[in-house]
Amino acid sequence: MPSTSHSILIIGGGSAGIAAAASILKRRPGIDIAIVEPSDTHAYQPGWTMVGGGVFDVATTVRPMASVMPKGVRWIKQAAVSFQPEDNQVTLKDGGTVGYDVLVVAPGIRLAWEKIAGLTETLGQNGVTSNYRADLAPYTWELVQQLRGGKAIFTQPAMPIKCAGAPQKAMYLACDHWRRAGVLDNIQVDFRNAGGVLFGVADYVPALMEYVGKYGINLELGSNLVAVDGPARCATFATTSGEITVDFDMMHVVPPQVAPQCLADSPLAADSGFADVDQHTLQHVRYPNVFALGDGGSTPNAKTAAAARKQAPVVAVNVLRQLDSKGPAAGYDGYGSCPLTVERGKIVLAEFAYGGKLAPSFPTWLLDGTKPARLSWMLKADALPWIYWNGMLKGREWLAGPGGLIAQ
Repeated sequence: MPSTSHSILIIGGGSAGIAAAASILKRRPGIDIAIVEPSDTHAYQPGWTMVGGGVFDVATTVRPMASVMPKGVRWIKQAAVSFQPEDNQVTLKDGGTVGYDVLVVAPGIRLAWEKIAGLTETLGQNGVTSNYRADLAPYTWELVQQLRGGKAIFTQPAMPIKCAGAPQKAMYLACDHWRRAGVLDNIQVDFRNAGGVLFGVADYVPALMEYVGKYGINLELGSNLVAVDGPARCATFATTSGEITVDFDMMHVVPPQVAPQCLADSPLAADSGFADVDQHTLQHVRYPNVFALGDGGSTPNAKTAAAARKQAPVVAVNVLRQLDSKGPAAGYDGYGSCPLTVERGKIVLAEFAYGGKLAPSFPTWLLDGTKPARLSWMLKADALPWIYWNGMLKGREWLAGPGGLIAQ
């Protein structure tokens, strides 16, 4: 028997888990919810690109977990280690178990640094950095400011990764700084992407290619980082024609990313390792009282905070209907957003749904997301962080109401 039990159990206190809890409580105040989350802090991860570009201070992107935990939710400060959906329970790291009527799986995605030989040992030194960690993003900005000539490499692994645009965002902000400092001509910039395209939604590629040309970036597709020798400042890449080793003065690395092990090893996992859910209702395909959202779900959308913001209300509606013995009534259309910071002060605002269909939040006369715009920068730098902390995590669903909704 579980040590304790709750009406709704949420695994993960990141953007998706907190937003889902807040959206549920907005609809049914006082309902019994527990969140399993071991971390002391909660991070606004989209801000780390801006930290690496010298725009944000990293301290503004992190807050105590207690400050974002919705009022009335029980916080279980533990890690989940296994799932027993047949018994409606989850096992925690301390050996205890927690039961549930409905489970919401939102554990995020795991950064698999160890899959690149030599990377873990050299991160944060020898010119090797990554905006995918809060403690390393300031080092990115240090390296960008220090580099006056030489070679800078920016990498991108195979999908899935969270925020597929982040690898090149780091590069464009660095190039813009070097251009303004008058040293860009002295720096060879490589973008080595394991994939076959610059960006997965074709409508945004022309604007991005203009900046690739403007900054003189050497674009290498089908080039996957497999090893780093930090002290020697060289990196090995697997390409279609074999492995090559390249020297660098600075390298921004994006690690391969996989489902958290406890999820991948569980009955909840799809072949990908992520929670096997219907891409519209976000309900598990085998366990009707299990839902998943955020980076830990199997849905074929871009893994972004914007996606979690749209998924949270859908999960909230469908979870409550499950508790009421009704079928799902809300649907997610695959929306994701990637504000591509092409220069300081301008952004290409990529917004798209399933199938690469464009899904703009604003009319094109006001904002054409396929072109770099100052208004998009203001949205990213000023509005979105505020909306995140004061809207999304509080259950306020501005421009994010659940789609496909029928009478509740």
